[in-house]
Order: sequence, then C-alpha cells, then structure tokens
Amino acid sequence: MSPPTSPTSGMTGRANQKLRTRRAIVQAAAELSRTGREVTMSEIAVAALVSEATAYRYFPDLVSLLQEAMAGQLPDPDEALAGVEHSTDPVERVAAATEFLLRHVLARQGVVRAMIAGTIARPERSARPGLRFGLIDHALAPQAVAAAIDPPALEQLRRGLAVVVSAEALFNLTDLYGLDPQDAIASVVATATSLTRAALHQDAKPATDART
Repeated sequence: MSPPTSPTSGMTGRANQKLRTRRAIVQAAAELSRTGREVTMSEIAVAALVSEATAYRYFPDLVSLLQEAMAGQLPDPDEALAGVEHSTDPVERVAAATEFLLRHVLARQGVVRAMIAGTIARPERSARPGLRFGLIDHALAPQAVAAAIDPPALEQLRRGLAVVVSAEALFNLTDLYGLDPQDAIASVVATATSLTRAALHQDAKPATDART
C-alpha cells in the first residue's frame, strides 16, 4: 500500500506541475519564434503538448506569451555591432545596425508579425522589445560623444531612423511593394544611410549671412 499523501505535499506537487507546464509553453513559443514561421497559440500548445485552452489559462493572449518567451533572446547591441566596433563613421555604423536588425526580423518574422499585430490591436499594452532603439543609439554613440552634430539634429535623426530601421519598413517593401527580401533589406539600408549622411551634411554646413 502506498503511503498517504499530505495536503502540503499535494499542493507542492500541483505547484510543480503548473511550473513545468508553464515552462513547456514558454519553451515551445521560444523554439517556434526561431523558425520564422507564423506563430499562433494553437501551434504553441501543440508543441508544448497541452491544449490551447490550457495555454490560455497561463497566458491571457499570444503577445504576453511571446513577450516572456523572447526575454533573453534579443542580442546585445555591442554584440550586434561588433563588426564596426572600432568605426567612428556613423554612416557605416547605421548601415550595420540596419542590416543586422532586418536580418534578425526576417529570420523571426512570424513572431515579429504577431507582436506587431498585438501592438496595433492593443496599443495601450505595447509589449514589443524595441530592439531597433538600442541599435540606433549604439550606432550613433560615437557621433553623440564627438558632438559633431547638435543635440536637436541628433534627436531628429534618431526619430527618422526609428521609422526607417524597422520591421514595418521591411514588410512594407516585401508585402506591399513586392520586393525580394534581400532587395528590401538593401533598400532600407540605403535609405537609412542616406538619412544619416544628409543629417551630418546639413549640420556641417557653415552658417550663411542672411543678407546674401
């Protein structure tokens, strides 16, 4: 005859089972996010060997699950821009940051699209990680330190790059304009570098006499 189970041990067992189930769901979401395929709650549930209803008991929506699953997966800007670590040319650094971000997006576009959709549907619960902002800041850091561009112009450049260096820009060119993904990446890189070069050139212009 098996020994009796105490209420305390029973509660601990259930808590451990819930923790294992939650971990399985998060792990399944993380693995699917790396495939680039469309990511849905039903697919995650199948991969985690649970029902979709069970997955929704642990996470109220797909975005909250993906947010937890992606934690720790995002690359550090230092690592991402290691190839231009010693460059002080902001144009070169912005080009590297743009290409890195867009290739990262392309490789994980299923989860990125799901996060964008969730943000649009519920903007008050924006849960997107904002990888672009860290990359842009890191790319422009030498320029900011050198003070070769004045603060208002630098801030405007950051804002402009936030629009261009983005998954939305990539998907606009692939989904709506019909470009091949590689051509789309090259196009966004060209736009981002042109924007950076123009900002530097504008700020470098000497002041002109208003009477001329």
